[in-house]
Amino acid sequence: MYGFINTCLKSLVIEKFGEDTWDKLRNEAGVQDTFMTYEVYKDDITMKLVSEACKLLDVKADIVLRQFGEYFFEFCKRSGYDHMLRTLGGNLFDFIENLDALHGYLSLSYKEMNAPSFRVEKNKDGSMLLHYYSDRRGLCHIVPGIIGAVARDFFNSTITMEIVDHTEELERTAKKEHVVFLVTQRLALPERRGVDDAPMPTTQPPAETHHHRGATYLGKEKKHQTLCPFRRNHWEMVRGLVHLGKGKLLRGFEPVYPDQLFIDLKTFCSAFPFHIVFNEELEVRQAGVTIQRIVPGLQTMGIRLDHYFCIVHPGVPFTIPSICTFINSHFVLQTRRDMMPECWTDRPMLELRGQMLWMPSLQCMLYLASPLLRSLQELEERSMHLSDIAPHDATRDLILLNQQRLAEMELSSQLERKKEQLRLLSQHLEEERRKTEALLYAMLPKHVANQLKEGKRVEAGEFKECTILFSDVVTFTNICSECEPIQIVNMLNSMYLKFDRLTTVHNVYKVETIGDAYMVVGGVPIPASTHAEQVANFALGMVIAAKCVTNPITGQPIQIRVGLHSGPVLAGVVGEKMPRYCLFGDTVNTASRMESHGLPDKIHLSPTVYHVLRHKGFEMLERGEIEIKGKGRMRTYFLERNLTATESQIMGRRRSHRVTETNPALQRQWIDDCQTAVPMQYGESPAETQTPQNREAAPREKSLSGKTRDSESYGSLHSEGLSEDQSPAQAAEDKMTQSPSARVEPTEPARSATHRNKGPRTAFCTLL
Repeated sequence: MYGFINTCLKSLVIEKFGEDTWDKLRNEAGVQDTFMTYEVYKDDITMKLVSEACKLLDVKADIVLRQFGEYFFEFCKRSGYDHMLRTLGGNLFDFIENLDALHGYLSLSYKEMNAPSFRVEKNKDGSMLLHYYSDRRGLCHIVPGIIGAVARDFFNSTITMEIVDHTEELERTAKKEHVVFLVTQRLALPERRGVDDAPMPTTQPPAETHHHRGATYLGKEKKHQTLCPFRRNHWEMVRGLVHLGKGKLLRGFEPVYPDQLFIDLKTFCSAFPFHIVFNEELEVRQAGVTIQRIVPGLQTMGIRLDHYFCIVHPGVPFTIPSICTFINSHFVLQTRRDMMPECWTDRPMLELRGQMLWMPSLQCMLYLASPLLRSLQELEERSMHLSDIAPHDATRDLILLNQQRLAEMELSSQLERKKEQLRLLSQHLEEERRKTEALLYAMLPKHVANQLKEGKRVEAGEFKECTILFSDVVTFTNICSECEPIQIVNMLNSMYLKFDRLTTVHNVYKVETIGDAYMVVGGVPIPASTHAEQVANFALGMVIAAKCVTNPITGQPIQIRVGLHSGPVLAGVVGEKMPRYCLFGDTVNTASRMESHGLPDKIHLSPTVYHVLRHKGFEMLERGEIEIKGKGRMRTYFLERNLTATESQIMGRRRSHRVTETNPALQRQWIDDCQTAVPMQYGESPAETQTPQNREAAPREKSLSGKTRDSESYGSLHSEGLSEDQSPAQAAEDKMTQSPSARVEPTEPARSATHRNKGPRTAFCTLL
């Protein structure tokens, strides 16, 4: 089918049920979204759409097809075929009788069109038998929708159609499906008569039948006059029956025939160059001059016509009774290749399109035809010229006009294809834009990235309160020295993917990663009163997530150190070629110290973080006073857990199971469940009042000691690391200055100077 059929079906679904229903329907059917008007598509696409529409709407196929038929008629009217359809006939019978002629005209432009065929018979009671022939099974229910819409719109009447016979005629016709409809028409009368509708008149004088049929549909006033002629006065009757100036009664008209035919045979055969006369035995008695030249065998009188031609349309056997059955249809005959001259071996076969007329006096059939040619190209392919066609034949004009129409259709088709290409390119461009923005927003805050895209300068901003987190992997230096680089990359990638997911759960901003170090901040770049709670829950999630990452050396879960500190920072964009959003200030240094002086699988808190979280439902343990490099002695704490949130909430999971080291099955299930992150809800900070629950969450006084290590340098983010002239021996001497209570025995190999020097060291942050 051509694309406008599927386009019409798409428009119907969108107009009745909306875009979402169409998207769901085409996805279920597995078809594309857009159809080209002049492109041919397989019938399976239409059948799939109809089938899925029945399932989606939970209705029968005949209802969907009938609705589609009604909408298809409106679609044709909107497409500009309204005037053409109105001229097919003055009543419904003539309209249906000329449908095949309309399809024959449209086939000139739509070369691949395979239209159905119609034949109508009139019954004595005024009803009609409509015969429908089609190669496509299951689409017969479209016909009642189309015919019903035509009757209402053009002829102001309503009809009922029921199927009285449904067969397959594989032998008699080339069309597979033959459906016979019983059509009963009722005319809608004017309201002033007090009748909503009445049956069509069934009894009329024989000489007036055609006149009444044409006059019945001219308008309400003329319908009233036709149905009730006795109400007209004498002069109205005279004016209706007499043609002024001629003096002859129109209703009594009878044609006058001459005593003999005043045209000689040569003139007739030249004036109608493509006509053929044959008898009941299909023997050729007469033929036009041009058809004799193209098919030389026709010059031999008495040959059988079916030896040289076959009937293409309406697809009936080549017999006189079959032809008489479809006598009102246009017949298309095609030459047989085996009977054509050798010069026609490589040429397309000639098709003739015309009318069959039965001559009772001669018991012969007259076939008045013209060559069925759609363009000048087809005329050239058959080595024919416009001069071969009679000057009075409109085929000349049709070829030239259709040539222009085909050129316009090709131009429209190209425009449609270009439009579809632009639409696809626009979708692809929009998809790439979203990917680019997603990548940009992953590197920079959204508002900062938008300002940079607009070419604006991003000024540095000061944040009064925020919470910064640092983390690193324990014994990362040993892992790097004993593993292949690809193993390190896989381990870090697995860990960072889990951490990145947690940033979405707790709405914290990932600043950067350097090697095994991971830095996030809460309250920047968007201030939040719950920044400490968000980062604390994020830290708890990090420790849990790290248990699902395997150490490539030991095969056991890795261990991480986490440190938190709250305070003011200065944030801004650094660089132009590869801009980065960086944090500056002593808060960054202190947070790094909390991480570097922490313990494996522990979340080390500074006093400022402890004071913010102590009444927020977190369980914290006091570590005691320890010596912090560059800060002196400081009382620090360990974050144990959140008493008011479940592990599933902290991890952003929908399930409530807990992941433990002793349950690898749950760990794998957790990994599978990581595809979706459920954000944790945070409200405004409550008043810091001591409640019973808060008292339960207060830290248990417990002095813990553990190994500390020197801080690591993270480039321009923080300073106070090893100076360039400081040796490892001096670093060891600094450790010995710690108080005995804060100093513990080493529990892991000391990190090398190479690992500590992760980036260039500067005192820029200290100056700020």
